[in-house]
Amino acid sequence: MCMSIFSALVKADKPKPGAEGEPAAPPGFSKLTSCEAEHAVSGNLCRCTGYRPIVDACKSFAADVDLEDLGLNSFWKKGCADVGKLPEYSAGSVCTFPEFLKSEIKSSTVDQNTGDVSAPAAIAGDGGGWYHPKSIEELHSLFESNWFDTNSVKIVASNTGAGVYKDQDLHDKYIDIKGIPELSVLNRSSKGVEIGATVSIAKAIEVFSDGTPVFSKIADHLSKVASPFVRNTATIGGNLIMAQRLEFASDIATVLLAAGSTVTIQTASKMQCLTLEEFLEQPPCDVRTILLSVFVPDWSSDNVTFETSRAAPRPFGNAVSYVNSAFLARTSGDAASGGLLIEDICLAFGAYGVDHARRAQKVEEFLKGKSVSAPVILEAIRLLKDAISPSKGTTHPEYRVSLAVSFLFSFLSSLANNLNEPSKDSSIPNGNGSCANGKMNGIAKNLPEKQADVASDNLPIRSRQAMVFSDEYKPVGKPLAKAGAELQASGEAVYVDDIPAPKDCLYGAFIYSTHPHAHIKGVNFKSSLASEKVITVISAKDIPSGGENVGSSFPMLGDEALFGDPISEFAGQNIGIVIAETQKYAYMAAKQAVIEYSTENLKPPILTIEDAIQHNSYFHTPPFLAPKQIGDFDKGMSEADHKILSGEVKLESQYYFYMETQTALAIPDEDNCITVYSSTQIPEVTQNVIAKCLGIPCHNVRVITRRVGGGFGGKAMKGCHVACAVAVAAFKLRRPVRMYLDRKTDMIMAGGRHPMKVKYSVGFKSDGTLTALHMDLGMNAGISPDVSPMLPSAIIGALKKYNWGALSFDVKACKTNVSSKSAMRSPGDVQGSFIAEAIIEHVASTLGADTNAVRKKNLHDIDSLKVFYGDAAGDPQTYSLVDIFDKLAASPEYKQRAAAVESFNGGSRWKKRGISCVPITYEVRLRPTPGKVSIMNDGSIAVEVGGVEIGQGLWTKVKQMAAFGLRPLCADGEGLLDKVRVIQADSLSMVQGGFTGGSTTSETSCEAVRQSCAELVERLMPIKESLEATSGTAPSWSALITQATMASVNLAAHAYWKPDPAFVNYINYGAAVSEVEVDVLTGATTILRSDLVYDCGQSLNPAVDLGQVEGAFVQGVGFFTNEEYATNADGMVINDGTWTYKIPTVDTIPKQLNVELINSARDKKRVLSSKASGEPPLLLASSVHCAMREAIRAARKEFAVDSPLTFQMDVPATMATVKELCGLDVVERHLESLSAAAKA
Repeated sequence: MCMSIFSALVKADKPKPGAEGEPAAPPGFSKLTSCEAEHAVSGNLCRCTGYRPIVDACKSFAADVDLEDLGLNSFWKKGCADVGKLPEYSAGSVCTFPEFLKSEIKSSTVDQNTGDVSAPAAIAGDGGGWYHPKSIEELHSLFESNWFDTNSVKIVASNTGAGVYKDQDLHDKYIDIKGIPELSVLNRSSKGVEIGATVSIAKAIEVFSDGTPVFSKIADHLSKVASPFVRNTATIGGNLIMAQRLEFASDIATVLLAAGSTVTIQTASKMQCLTLEEFLEQPPCDVRTILLSVFVPDWSSDNVTFETSRAAPRPFGNAVSYVNSAFLARTSGDAASGGLLIEDICLAFGAYGVDHARRAQKVEEFLKGKSVSAPVILEAIRLLKDAISPSKGTTHPEYRVSLAVSFLFSFLSSLANNLNEPSKDSSIPNGNGSCANGKMNGIAKNLPEKQADVASDNLPIRSRQAMVFSDEYKPVGKPLAKAGAELQASGEAVYVDDIPAPKDCLYGAFIYSTHPHAHIKGVNFKSSLASEKVITVISAKDIPSGGENVGSSFPMLGDEALFGDPISEFAGQNIGIVIAETQKYAYMAAKQAVIEYSTENLKPPILTIEDAIQHNSYFHTPPFLAPKQIGDFDKGMSEADHKILSGEVKLESQYYFYMETQTALAIPDEDNCITVYSSTQIPEVTQNVIAKCLGIPCHNVRVITRRVGGGFGGKAMKGCHVACAVAVAAFKLRRPVRMYLDRKTDMIMAGGRHPMKVKYSVGFKSDGTLTALHMDLGMNAGISPDVSPMLPSAIIGALKKYNWGALSFDVKACKTNVSSKSAMRSPGDVQGSFIAEAIIEHVASTLGADTNAVRKKNLHDIDSLKVFYGDAAGDPQTYSLVDIFDKLAASPEYKQRAAAVESFNGGSRWKKRGISCVPITYEVRLRPTPGKVSIMNDGSIAVEVGGVEIGQGLWTKVKQMAAFGLRPLCADGEGLLDKVRVIQADSLSMVQGGFTGGSTTSETSCEAVRQSCAELVERLMPIKESLEATSGTAPSWSALITQATMASVNLAAHAYWKPDPAFVNYINYGAAVSEVEVDVLTGATTILRSDLVYDCGQSLNPAVDLGQVEGAFVQGVGFFTNEEYATNADGMVINDGTWTYKIPTVDTIPKQLNVELINSARDKKRVLSSKASGEPPLLLASSVHCAMREAIRAARKEFAVDSPLTFQMDVPATMATVKELCGLDVVERHLESLSAAAKA
């Protein structure tokens, strides 16, 4: 993030050609615009913040920003937004690439014997290294050298392709061709532009931007490719070579193909000039074939129309297209029809599941010489559907074909005359200030109707935050900056993988099974460079005598094996650990492993919920964890006026996508002791599992966790496996061993959120009152129990937000041959809450009633709340859900927005909007937690707690609580903040630490610290009073501690806080309104606005809680929309990296995100009346899914799709799902109706 905004700042402040006399930026700001600041980080990923504060920080540099609009303004007094409160920006002081590093790089390419800078090779160690040819001749001489081997040598310019083809990057020699002048040419002439193969995409965009309309369209499309930091280095030639050789789904190839481009290539014997089409259709070229340049002709004629389109999970944020297209047509006037006659046309399509971009030549031939009309477009589309044929195994093939149809329809419609009725003009403004748009997911299109100027996905991001501050417990309750924020932003924060490698350290990588149920007969390695680097392979046989093959274990629930031995029980199970001298060698070797399997005498694997039910394969839920049924279901159904007897809901999994993958470092010590630095949420459990695995006492195992780079539950049970793996290897080899999982391995082994399939029967009155609900739910728990038996109570707990009358259920945790699913932020609750909304919407749809009216009617009163939740319901004054829901759904603004949505949909055919308001309840549990406060001789304070800092701000709140707890001893209580340090979790220092999760760790840790402080205050108060009596004034903090030290007062206090047995659980409340816009032609969804209201109680730190609310909500948006957790037929995860798994980015979050934290009634039973904030707000994201349903319902009404009011809409609702529900054939339906009307 920091480097991306830095790059944008440097670029913005560079003098622009022809911009002489441009005004300087205001003092303290750069020339960067707010829009540029947003796009600067469009390809960056963050799982914690929800992006809003990052975008605000980036915008604070912009010359056109209004500081009052930034989120940080929420923490200033009204009217006090002042740039002077921000660090001043000065272009002249920006640090660029250091000169000493430039010199070092330059010297590395100099021949040390001759001093010749043009020496082609700079070899570094072990016969490997980098080669830098300075001419084509030098490059060919390297090709002819005796060491050149295509298996170990890679030719690169920027090597960004390694981010896509990670498994192929097994090389020890690299030839860098960027220094060859012939490959970096940029020639402009009246005929067109020649671009060298090593010219960056960013530079090409600059060249095309300053040109004809065709060139400008090319530049616009290229600016949607990859992300800014990739475009700055990735090359045009590299992209085209990958498209030709590796079937890369290139946008650039498609766009340049339609523009009539040619390429120049150099082989060993000759130079050739080919059309781009000829080049792409050749057999994959070998590594000795070099692409020299690309020539793009200048289409400056007035009668040329050029348009490009792409549909991708993100408009701008580094996502490969489902389909891309580029169309160029030469037209003339047609006197007969008054429209345009197509003289010549080129239609290029790519990324739809074919080896490279292709022209739809039969369609082109059909269209030549024709005037565009509805029948002509309809016939062209029929021909196109025959031409666009995704290859076998391509995901969403029907969707991709429909996208190609939509793109062609949009283009040809722009050439037609009077194709659409004027009554369907979509240029209707709405209450958000946005308009209908003609964007194909970011690429400007002339859609059939007249369109407004601003596309919804190009709207600037806006936000508003409202919260209440209190000084009652200061510094608790103040919006202080997160502890360690500067260290993290600067990269100085030390995570496990940042710990310097100890002497003789080795590195490990998992070898995992690709078969779901098979005997492991042996593991071998392909003959390769990687296999030569293997030191050993650690397997189950290396577990010490007395130890157990266990990788994770949860008390009373069960264990999971560390190694699949002798049988692999799921695809992705650890079989062994490759040990090598470097992490890279370990990665490389693991990829070269070949596992021999046998399925003899084994039953077929159970992979799905349906399979598990058929084979009666379940995990048992202990009675003390099982939720209780409510009321008499049969009686409730008998009282119903209406019944739905066969409703279904299906939810898929979600991957954690923490920024730091699983990692651990194990260091063996004397006397069978071992220290493990682990990125874990559960140091105590990790310690126990390691001890059990090694067969040693727990006191021989020390687990240390300073901070975790994102957890969301994934660093709990799943983190134990990596810690145990390095512990076994280090114990065996008597050398330090560390592991840092690559993203693919992490995704395959992590498990993630529980997939669920639900069938329900519900009874209700004619006025919408619910009378009874029965639910049969199966969840895919995977191979081991993990925490799955705990989920039923969470699912039902969130479902109970409505008064169902009577509630019965049968929840089954299915044992299957897939990776075990584990706790993920709001485990069970998010599914239960959504299931409730799906049922409510089904009821409302059946009745033809307003969904919000049905919701409101079935919210609890305090009496029914106590029936459903028992003691967790709390006192009546703490029940805030009805007020929160009314604040949003019953407000005049909501009614105005709902009317505006209806008006918009009436005037727009191809864009539809929806708005929805969703309430949530979230029950949390307080757990016993330790805390320790130690005052040093100099007055500084060290605090230890059982919780782990995983980015949730625990350390920040604990520091505030320590300062508050010691405030009676110091007049300047807030001054104590700088003296407090929260130290890392250490399983031998802080026992009974429990686990960090469930959203209550911060508050319980704070209460343990407060109790420790109370004990210290009791000890030190007599000394303070004595000093006051002597001097007549309150003693300074340092004087007090000095005197206490001399008096031998114990300055360390430990507390183990336990909740009141009568108050172990409490409920959190919130509601959200979301408004979305759905593109009926592509299935793309833009979240126009989300308003969140969340009851945070008396917040311990409003700034931290605000971040938790926003971050959780956006993570939930990913779950409900684009995060597609796909597996193959063996249950192996196939969306296993950033290339295929798409979490939200800056361009997919709400365009306007408003958050209000309300302080509900005080409750002394809670910690200073505070409430949890880490997980509950994630449930609010279902409002986006519900709004999407409303937009889709409007589309189905428009195009008369069967059953327009009631349809099943599963999770996630990806672009393909949305398009399918809107109708894959809406274009054909529309054209057929127009053709029929014309004939009539």
